[in-house]
Amino acid sequence: MKVKITRIDKELPLPKYQTDGSVGCDLYARITTVVPPKTLVKIPTNIIIGTPKGYMFLITLRSSAPFKKGLIKANGVGIGDQDFCGPTDEYNLAVYNITDEETVVERGERIGQGIFVPVEIAEWEEVDEIKKTDRGGFGSTGHK
Repeated sequence: MKVKITRIDKELPLPKYQTDGSVGCDLYARITTVVPPKTLVKIPTNIIIGTPKGYMFLITLRSSAPFKKGLIKANGVGIGDQDFCGPTDEYNLAVYNITDEETVVERGERIGQGIFVPVEIAEWEEVDEIKKTDRGGFGSTGHK
């Protein structure tokens, strides 16, 4: 799949798939960012992407970030829409420092991952009822 991309800082690499089996490409911090303890900060990833029609670009932290940096993704994952590709639409990672110490993310450090996920747009068909029986509500599977 060919994807249009703009790097804001041309000295930093393009997102990279680290192995032949990687489904997520690594995203790099564009600037050195200090994340104070118990604080929410955005880390710019240096890229603007033209996500192809029929896909979304899902971004998240690398799985090692909580262990190595004490950072978690503030909103779980980020969803990149197909029309989020204007000249100032740089992807950012919203991170929260769960530690009692400041954390530094260095310029050029691999901090996140991006994954292209196929999507379909729903055409809603409103009905009075979907089915006649309930499953039991939130978190109900396996609790009988």
